[in-house]
Amino acid sequence: MIYAPDEPARFTEVSETAEIDGGSIDQLFTLVYDELRRNARRRLRRERANHTLQTTALVHEAYIKLAGQKRLILKNRGHFFAIAGEAMRRILVDHARTRHRGKRGGRDENLPLKEALCRTAETMDIDIVALDEALTRLAAIDELEEKIVELRFFAGLSLEETAAALRISKATVSREWTLAKAWLHRELTR
Repeated sequence: MIYAPDEPARFTEVSETAEIDGGSIDQLFTLVYDELRRNARRRLRRERANHTLQTTALVHEAYIKLAGQKRLILKNRGHFFAIAGEAMRRILVDHARTRHRGKRGGRDENLPLKEALCRTAETMDIDIVALDEALTRLAAIDELEEKIVELRFFAGLSLEETAAALRISKATVSREWTLAKAWLHRELTR
């Protein structure tokens, strides 16, 4: 991925992949920081109301995860946001697992994914650990559906952005998104 210095808020898409080093990741995060915060804010709205992880902390933790990698190869803007979304997913899952340890007081109530994906209220609770476990099972069956859920739910990408990131049609994303939601709903309501 290459970004044009004279266009600070936009990426220039290229057909080749680009390797990003530590200094470049700093510049890249500076350029997309506001958008990452919006994605993190949307993601945290789906968490329980008294979540202790704040938007800025989630973005900064994602930055630390990405900046700590020796080599980061990016294909395009969507690919970057997919990687950032995956980092946010790992952070939220780790945070939830820590919170769920018996010493800390048990588990949240389960919320079916179908309901979780439709609700936008800030007070919504979701069992992020159960969702992560279900996504791991889904990946063993259909990696594309798992990736679509990750991009849509965790990275906050639209249907169009998800299609671009995966280099598939919007219709395919829409169809697979619907199938993945149905499968996850069944898994999470067992």
